[in-house]
Amino acid sequence: MPKQNSIHLALSEVPPGTLHACSVGGREILVCRTKDGIHALDNICTHAYARLNEGRLRGTRLICPLHGASFDVRDGRVLGPPATRPLMVHEVSVIEDRIEISIAPTDPVTLSL
Repeated sequence: MPKQNSIHLALSEVPPGTLHACSVGGREILVCRTKDGIHALDNICTHAYARLNEGRLRGTRLICPLHGASFDVRDGRVLGPPATRPLMVHEVSVIEDRIEISIAPTDPVTLSL
């Protein structure tokens, strides 16, 4: 039985060079398949609320559809502005013809009053 904080997909659901959006526990996750492998990141741009699955994948560069911020899908780092914060990445395993993604916990938000 799959864990609550994981996603399981068939490898065929994410053809090479494509993006696949899914969610677990109300959290949006983006699965990217490049020639370097399969990567999973948060699906929401860290600059402005935009779904990255509506953007473009160019090699390992993920481009936001709203303002053009770009990220490296391998490690989530920012490659181009206006974003300044990286995307959270998630652990991916490929077992036979299945993709298993372990969702990283979200960073706690500190609220100041």
